[in-house]
Amino acid sequence: MELHNQIKKYRTELNLSQEELAEKVYVTRQTISNWENNKNYPDIRSLLLLSALFQVSLDQLIKGDIHIMREEINKNELQRFNRDGAVFSVLLLLSVVSTVPLSVFLGYYGLLIAAIPFAAALYFAIRLEKYKKNHDIQTYKEIIAFTEGKRLDELEKAQEYGKRLYQKAFLALASGLIALVICGVCVWLLRGFIF
Repeated sequence: MELHNQIKKYRTELNLSQEELAEKVYVTRQTISNWENNKNYPDIRSLLLLSALFQVSLDQLIKGDIHIMREEINKNELQRFNRDGAVFSVLLLLSVVSTVPLSVFLGYYGLLIAAIPFAAALYFAIRLEKYKKNHDIQTYKEIIAFTEGKRLDELEKAQEYGKRLYQKAFLALASGLIALVICGVCVWLLRGFIF
């Protein structure tokens, strides 16, 4: 919600007219009307008075209803993120499983064929990274919360932010080990077929 909607919402909850609210925060009724119609923005003194009068934090007054904001994740984007994640997983698995058999039976042509699902998997990986960057999600917990259509509160977000460096280092190490194992298995299989 925007501030003009918040002011009107809290004013009506207190059963105050625009004129009564204006008297309590030392402005004119026209000023209240301008705020509620989003024609101008209250100064900091007025914001503090409104916050005290409405008995809400300044942060909540400015940001709006926290529950509504948490539910504002675009449903279409969430569905695309989940769909792209599934497509990426299938393509990556297909490229890993098909590379060795195709290269053994078709040689270089098999490698070219195996490169097609790998290239498509890279495309979807880039799309997923853009989603993650746009929504500032990096850690496993943040990604799971996002795929469920939720957001972490500020404390959880701060804790996850602290974990990002360690998780990136672990991810790089794990990726390197997996690549080493896959390359070792491929070399072992290819040596068995060549000799």
